[in-house]
Amino acid sequence: MSLDIHPDVDAVELAVSPEAALEAVDRAAEVWGAEFQRQQTGGMLHLPTVVGLRRGVVSGPVSVESAAGGTRVTFRSEESIQAVQTAPLVVLVLALGGAALTVLWPFFPNLLPLSPFGALLALGGWFLVLSRLRNHGPREFLAAVAAEAGSKGA
Repeated sequence: MSLDIHPDVDAVELAVSPEAALEAVDRAAEVWGAEFQRQQTGGMLHLPTVVGLRRGVVSGPVSVESAAGGTRVTFRSEESIQAVQTAPLVVLVLALGGAALTVLWPFFPNLLPLSPFGALLALGGWFLVLSRLRNHGPREFLAAVAAEAGSKGA
């Protein structure tokens, strides 16, 4: 498996037939909750994505063509709609407030009873940031297609 990185084009080469590659795209789309409108040599893919605190949909054509050692599956993103998720953003703002409570209590002794609450808010924000470090986009989708093709081909 090799992934080619271009600005709006992602591709993966699979050691399976074009029909098996299309079936792998179908199965991966179903697992991802994507909409794949299959045609003879590819189709149109509407892929849900998560990039940090942004969530959205990337749409574009998928082409499946024979290559030297099997099949090349290419996704060209033509349209991307992304929006910042407000709930995680609110949690991060609360976490900043919690971190301020935790840091400022030595200067304002009246804040001492609130410092454990502030520490919990800060930790919650940190765990939110860690959980959002993974991206789920076209490259990860094509890796899932490769895994589907590999598991079916084995």
